[in-house]
Amino acid sequence: MMDIVATQTSRTLVGRDSELKDLESWLREAADEGPSLSGVVVSGDAGVGKTRLLTEVRDRLAADGWRVLAGHCLDLGDTGLPYLPFSEILGRLDNELPEAVATVASQHPTLARLQPGRRTLAAEGGGGATIDRSALFDAVRALIEEAAREAPLLVVVEDAHWADQSTRDLLSFLFTRDFTGSVALVVSYRADDLHRRHPLRRHLAEWTRIPGVRRLALTPLADDAVQALIAELVPGGLSMAETVDIVDRAEGNAFFVEELTSAAAGPGRWVPAELADVLLVRLDRLDDAARQVVRTASVAGRKVSHDLLAAASGLDPAALDEGLRQAAEMNVLVPDGDRYAFRHALLGEAVYDDLLPGERVRLHDRFATALREGGVTGTAAELARHSRLAHDLQTALHASIRAGHDALSVGGPDEAVDHYEQALELLTDPRRTGDLDVDRSALVVNLADALAASGRPQRAAALLGEELELLPSDAPDAWRARLLAARAYLLMITETEDDPSQISEEAYRLVPDGETPLRARVLATHARILTAYRRHEEAQSIALEGLSMAERLQMSDLVSDILVTLSQARHTGPHAGLREALREAIEQSRAAGAIEAELRGHFMLGRSYEDMGEWPEAERAFRQGADRAAEVGLPYAPYGFESRWHLIFQYTVRGHWDAALELAAAVGSPPKIQQGVVDLFVLHIRQARGASVADRLPALRKLWVKEGLIAIHSAPLEMVEAVRAGDPAGVLAAYDDAVELLSRLWQPWFSARIRMAATAIGAIADLFPAVAATDRPALVERAARLLSDGRMVLERYPSPSGLWGPEGVAWTKRLEAEALRLRWLAGDPPDDDDLIEAWRSAATAFETFGDAYQLALVRVVLATVLRATGDAAGAREVADQARSAAHALGAQPLVDQLIALGSRKQRQSAGTATLTARETEILALVAEGRSNGEIGKQLYISTKTVSVHVSNILAKLGAAGRTEAAAIARRRGLLE
Repeated sequence: MMDIVATQTSRTLVGRDSELKDLESWLREAADEGPSLSGVVVSGDAGVGKTRLLTEVRDRLAADGWRVLAGHCLDLGDTGLPYLPFSEILGRLDNELPEAVATVASQHPTLARLQPGRRTLAAEGGGGATIDRSALFDAVRALIEEAAREAPLLVVVEDAHWADQSTRDLLSFLFTRDFTGSVALVVSYRADDLHRRHPLRRHLAEWTRIPGVRRLALTPLADDAVQALIAELVPGGLSMAETVDIVDRAEGNAFFVEELTSAAAGPGRWVPAELADVLLVRLDRLDDAARQVVRTASVAGRKVSHDLLAAASGLDPAALDEGLRQAAEMNVLVPDGDRYAFRHALLGEAVYDDLLPGERVRLHDRFATALREGGVTGTAAELARHSRLAHDLQTALHASIRAGHDALSVGGPDEAVDHYEQALELLTDPRRTGDLDVDRSALVVNLADALAASGRPQRAAALLGEELELLPSDAPDAWRARLLAARAYLLMITETEDDPSQISEEAYRLVPDGETPLRARVLATHARILTAYRRHEEAQSIALEGLSMAERLQMSDLVSDILVTLSQARHTGPHAGLREALREAIEQSRAAGAIEAELRGHFMLGRSYEDMGEWPEAERAFRQGADRAAEVGLPYAPYGFESRWHLIFQYTVRGHWDAALELAAAVGSPPKIQQGVVDLFVLHIRQARGASVADRLPALRKLWVKEGLIAIHSAPLEMVEAVRAGDPAGVLAAYDDAVELLSRLWQPWFSARIRMAATAIGAIADLFPAVAATDRPALVERAARLLSDGRMVLERYPSPSGLWGPEGVAWTKRLEAEALRLRWLAGDPPDDDDLIEAWRSAATAFETFGDAYQLALVRVVLATVLRATGDAAGAREVADQARSAAHALGAQPLVDQLIALGSRKQRQSAGTATLTARETEILALVAEGRSNGEIGKQLYISTKTVSVHVSNILAKLGAAGRTEAAAIARRRGLLE
């Protein structure tokens, strides 16, 4: 096999930290333990990184004063020169240590026979006495000892799979000898070149039994290491699709990674020409029968069963067995149970690409025939692929549809999408012959279901919308009803300006009468959507009709789905009845294998507990739903993924931030919108811990229109960033933009508007002390409108039960408290008792809800208010509670606020807070929002003098800041 030399190589050793550490420590034992031999045999497939690893360790040892010598075996067939790597080593020493070589050669004359200059054609053919092997071995040993006299010596012999018998014997001799100096001997070989009868096998068995000789097997690089290598090779980065494709195809082989990357190989089956040449050399070692076996196997893909290969190869059993044996011995194919796989996937690709076009079609037709006739076991996906590539498009169409069904049934929604999309293409392919016996509407709905199950419901809804627009006017009502019902459900679980209930109502009117599976499903969908819109009586009536029909038609999955819907529709009062009904529905769904209904049941049960702040029970239900979704291969399906992100939300709220981050990291690689939902909580934690997340927020904004939840949670993140940037306009823009969008998608008085209004008023209050006096009235007026917005939600959009849950109560209390705080700061102070009570109520509500971070924020403000109103002891108690929570969360900005609050002197009593005339004059200007510089110019004093007066004023009033000082002064009548 030819040498593997990458056209583009990494400058950094990637993914081999553990192997490098082990190898280096083993070799250094030779120097640490005194005179000895430390031996290592390094194995790995071609291109896996043996040479790169050895180069790295050689460089490290050389930098520490070691002498390093390397020799290489070459693939010269049966005519190779004996002892070739040692000839190379001798030549190197003759240049570096000529005197040492001369000394050893004078004592061991046979050493001269290994000198490179003596190994020309004329020199070797000139006759002479036969070399005394024992004398030559002693000479090489003496030479190594001489080279190790003044420094530890590393001898590396690479590619021992090509070594001649003499070289192998000499290595065996050296491994078993002691040395007077510190010597390390490393031998590397390609594991994939060692067929069953390879002569190196016997020597390897001997070497690894020798004390002091270790084995190091290099396995393929892990996926993350391959990604790091790609990043090293292409600093500008490749697209995600290209990176994923290279990771998948290279299978951890560094050389293959470098070749695919340097050729910019995009997704597909193409193998760069240079790499294909390297891979196909292996076929030259096979006879005709073995080559035919390998070519046939390449048409099957990475793996093929023995029976299918026998049916497609056209070889008689004896020839097939002999060809398989040879291919396995030469490490082209590897037995895997009753199947055969290529040693490396790229080898199979290269062989397939090397087939002639007509040869490919004929072989695919043989595979398709064998699968279609049922003589061998295979899958619908295999039949679809072989039929399509054999140009039997009618068979390929039906097989693709069946393959999509099979993929969905085993938790492979992404694969199902591929199969259904292929079927849709085949359905309209003009080359296809045969009757149009496929219901296109059913196929499109199957594709939409698969898209939704893979986490792409928005794309599924768009697909159905396009299909409805293209549907001819004379299309059967059944087709239109099927498409409308499927689209209505998807719109209900995504964001839309359409009314899903109207769309499902139309499907309900159009679906033909009679007891059919389609009518039963349309009824079930309509009932579910009516339940979501709280039209419970209508939902129950339609659900019961659908339930009876589904039971008579023995549609167990639909029966389970309708039972979950009835659980919601029937139990709109006390939670206990709903929860018990949901548990029963979950059990029935699990027994019937109705996974979608089961996931919906777990999610609804979790929400029932979460809405009431019953966190442990909610966590249990969401965990069961998320784990069940992952178990069946649907982690991003509706309700399964929702259970997962609600777990992350719950951990975030309860203050289990590290657990939330771990769960977010374990989500994997969901579609973009789902990733955006997960990012919300990660960014919330990072921001609360002091990091800036401003650079991540524009990308989330783009997802607002597709998922309102992202708008609800990321708009407050934007508000906090605006506060840190001192930008009141940015706070209000975040609020206005989110409200405008969500009012359009949902309705104007959505419940989360209370939280957003409270956050916006709080942000304005945080910025108020630094706002110019001229800008303050407009902000106060706008805050009043925000308060009115929040109050309007309570009037226009009461909760279904007429009572808000703990979260709603907490944010309602916070809204009122923030409004009073702003009045206090703006010089229109409420009664002290009213202000304190508002913030105490907010603290109690957030404590009841269980939101650790928001409770800490509220307590910081409450401590400030208590301190400013004279309750220093109460302020310290509340501040201590906030400080403890902030430290536990790692929320450094809160800790910093508390440090600033605690660094002020305690507030003096009203009787001792006597201001001088100048201080009163300066305080009046401070209350107007004037800066120290502006005050100094107006009073004709220096800015430094103003600063001293302001500090004295703050100390006398016990205020934490300028605005608080002005509020205290107004409340005490110290200002006109």
